[in-house]
Amino acid sequence: MFNRIIREIDTVFARDPAARSRLEIFLCYPGFHAMVFHRVAHKLWQHDFRLTARWLSHFARFFTGIEIHPGAHIGQRFFIDHGMGVVIGETAKIGDDVTIYHDVTLGGTSFEKGIRHPQIGNNVIIGAGAQLLGPIHVGENARIGSNAVVVKDVSEGATMVGVPAHAALTKAGKAFEAYGTPSEDDPMVKTLEQLTQQVKALQARIGELESGGAETAKRWESK
Repeated sequence: MFNRIIREIDTVFARDPAARSRLEIFLCYPGFHAMVFHRVAHKLWQHDFRLTARWLSHFARFFTGIEIHPGAHIGQRFFIDHGMGVVIGETAKIGDDVTIYHDVTLGGTSFEKGIRHPQIGNNVIIGAGAQLLGPIHVGENARIGSNAVVVKDVSEGATMVGVPAHAALTKAGKAFEAYGTPSEDDPMVKTLEQLTQQVKALQARIGELESGGAETAKRWESK
């Protein structure tokens, strides 16, 4: 248990440049506190101490602002940055080396028994405010942009942005990106920029036609 706590602290050091000491992380990081509570609550849940596990997770929510159901499976070196408003459902499964930011929801959309929540692969980054809903699968090394709403499976290495989320093009070999934000290569953004330029050009033509009369109209028609 002690070694696991040290690994959790070292995970914060590796991904948060604001961390100055292990003592600071131990005392002041709600994401770290939430994971310590969850590790214990999850063990209780697995051994059928369900009410005790739920009470402990409820206390952790009150103490940290982070709600993790004790039934959720969470891998090694999981990092919650800031953390306020994070919700992780009962049947969610999270792989190793995953990072999520505040206001993220891994939620369910069904009242049916069985898997109802997202299944997250290794080394995934989920940006602030992102909502992942239903029993979807998120492939390894995927990036979920801030405020994206993901309701379908995400392929390995993809970057998802928007509402509903769509894939954005990214440059190969990019390192860790804080908040999982997309690059400037988002095809939807480029399309909107092109449409904006076309609208401006049309407005300029209309303005000249209205002010220049027949002679200007003939000049435009000859182009």
